[in-house]
Amino acid sequence: MPNVALHVVQRVHDRKPCFRQDTDYLVYLTALHKLSATAGCAIHAYCLMTNHVHLLLTPASERSCARLMRDLGQRYVQYFNRRYARSGTLWESRYRSCVVDSADYVLACYRYIELNPVRAGMVAAAADYRWSSHLGNSGRVVNQLLTAHPEYAALSSDTPVRHASYRQLFTREEDAGFLAAMRDATNGGFALVGDSLKARIQAQTGRHLARRKPGPRPPDSPGLDVLTGELGLCPRTS
Repeated sequence: MPNVALHVVQRVHDRKPCFRQDTDYLVYLTALHKLSATAGCAIHAYCLMTNHVHLLLTPASERSCARLMRDLGQRYVQYFNRRYARSGTLWESRYRSCVVDSADYVLACYRYIELNPVRAGMVAAAADYRWSSHLGNSGRVVNQLLTAHPEYAALSSDTPVRHASYRQLFTREEDAGFLAAMRDATNGGFALVGDSLKARIQAQTGRHLARRKPGPRPPDSPGLDVLTGELGLCPRTS
């Protein structure tokens, strides 16, 4: 959906590191900055973990996100293989994503992404991690890669107050239910949106945006003797 935010996750094959040196992170972020502008994707938040990447972005067109992830993946793999004298694929599979909309979901997704290093036990606080968008979104540094999502901008029209309000979001405990919902939606390609937008997306795309209940259990498969009879094969008797 153009102009609706997406949470995107790209994982590395076999969970091996895709960032080994500081230079690797910088190369990826430089490519993300250039290619997101070319593809028409506004980047709101990101976190580069050791073996996967989280992005919160808004695509300008239906193909913007796919184009960005294709070009970014190819460019970084070429760099990574050349630097570390390797060949073959780096990424696990096609990226995973979910649609994110409304103030509650968007700002919670900001937190979910930037708190990844804290949940992983890598740092004590989001501000301690260098390779995420938190320092920029919280006003501690200027990060030209970032574009404010309307829900982030709505925290306040005054920039220092907005930054303070954003930092305040990180003083709360994380909601275990939301964490589970975010992971399920991203892995399944579902949506975390309000009811009105969910209905509109389903009408336009014909896709189910939430996990459905499992259907009835299929009948037991016929036994070997029944199949043998239907195929006209008679077991040999001794």
